[in-house]
Amino acid sequence: MKIDIILSGVGGQGILSIAAVIGEAALKEGLYMKQAEVHGMSQRGGDVQSNLRLSDKPIASDLIALGQADLIISLEPMESLRYLPFLKKDGWLVTNSQPFINIPNYPEMEKVEAELNKLPHKVVLDVEAIAKEVATSRAANIVMLGAAAPFLKIDFEKIEEGIRSIFGRKGEEVVEMNLKALKAGYDVAQSMQ
Repeated sequence: MKIDIILSGVGGQGILSIAAVIGEAALKEGLYMKQAEVHGMSQRGGDVQSNLRLSDKPIASDLIALGQADLIISLEPMESLRYLPFLKKDGWLVTNSQPFINIPNYPEMEKVEAELNKLPHKVVLDVEAIAKEVATSRAANIVMLGAAAPFLKIDFEKIEEGIRSIFGRKGEEVVEMNLKALKAGYDVAQSMQ
């Protein structure tokens, strides 16, 4: 088992929380993990990306080569396009449909959507709307994690345990909210495949 994941988005969207939960779940599953440092401007508004590699065998490098990513998880649609050269031909893109317009020359959404529509394997969803419906908009990143869960090759219960582990110190209410967000994203992704 081996899976190479690129996480992308904008600073403040919760990329680090997604990586932390996947990391916890992978360790509970008995997998090896390497994460490249988060690159970009992690303060609010800057683009952010990280490589996350999971395997049942030791991993030499923390970087993913061009054309080798199995999965791109992106909280921002334009940012997802930036990393498409890394995606395998049969890889999956799981991305938010709603832009975080942080630059003056942000491309027209129709152009972004047209590029996304060219991809054979994708799940595109409005994570903020789903998060607001089931929990709070602050859990949008966990909705995205739920939508990516079917492609992670990690038992869903282990991902739930990862949520409990990462958010446990914030109290049971926060844990339950994030578990609801995770399940909502998972259900949407399952219905879109």
